Amino acid sequence: MPDFLQLSGKTFVVLGVANRKSVAWFIAQALEEQGAKVIYSVRSETRKKSLETQLAGKPVYVCDMEPDGAVDRLAAEIAADGHGPLHGLVHSIAFANYSEGFKPFHETKRADFLQATAISSFSLVELARAFKPQLAKDASVVTIGISSLTVTPDNYGYMGPIKAALESTSRFLAKSFSADSEVRFNVVGAGPLKTSASAGIPGYLESYLYTEKLTFRKRNLSTAEVANAALFLLSPRSSGLNGTTVVVDAGLGSNFYDKDIVRLAMRPER
Repeated sequence: MPDFLQLSGKTFVVLGVANRKSVAWFIAQALEEQGAKVIYSVRSETRKKSLETQLAGKPVYVCDMEPDGAVDRLAAEIAADGHGPLHGLVHSIAFANYSEGFKPFHETKRADFLQATAISSFSLVELARAFKPQLAKDASVVTIGISSLTVTPDNYGYMGPIKAALESTSRFLAKSFSADSEVRFNVVGAGPLKTSASAGIPGYLESYLYTEKLTFRKRNLSTAEVANAALFLLSPRSSGLNGTTVVVDAGLGSNFYDKDIVRLAMRPER
């Protein structure tokens, strides 16, 4: 069936494109393959320049999510250029300050926690508020979370609670917007991915290889698989989903007692 997702000719803003390995990049490319128009938002002029070749001829805006008022300026710039109405937003933004290396959770600095919360979670509220006038009545907003909020990986630290805040934020926005629109808010709960951002997490590679053994298929997710789930949530085909999280983890969260992992943990000598 042609245009099954009904995305052709629609316009989406994708925020958080960093490079060709980023989740936002894969989502943007998948949208364009479906005939959608993508408006790109990158963090800095330096990043914009690094993507100059890949994004030549496409609308690209710069927005560092941290400064107060930055999102409002982005929305105003996009509105002034006449790109609306917007049929969806992709929030693929996260930041944590690991410059001092890994620390136990109870040693988290207030400044680091608040900075990461503002950029990684509250920015979704700012985006929703700033772009509300430009959104189509039935637009879809998708953010990228994590597959489980109950696990406590040592090397993820304070980003665990912040991702929990992001997921809750999405639900509350879904309720808030329902007062006068049918704009939907959903989360893609992604399992471990091989991205440039994840490479900055201390000890991530070892964790990534471990979780691969816990997937049903013994193979970790590809970034394209997460992007495909986001595409479905952005499309009218997912109109019945709102305020929810779609977990994409290849079975990781349901395979804790995998016999091979149990054997290696209890009898590693065999």
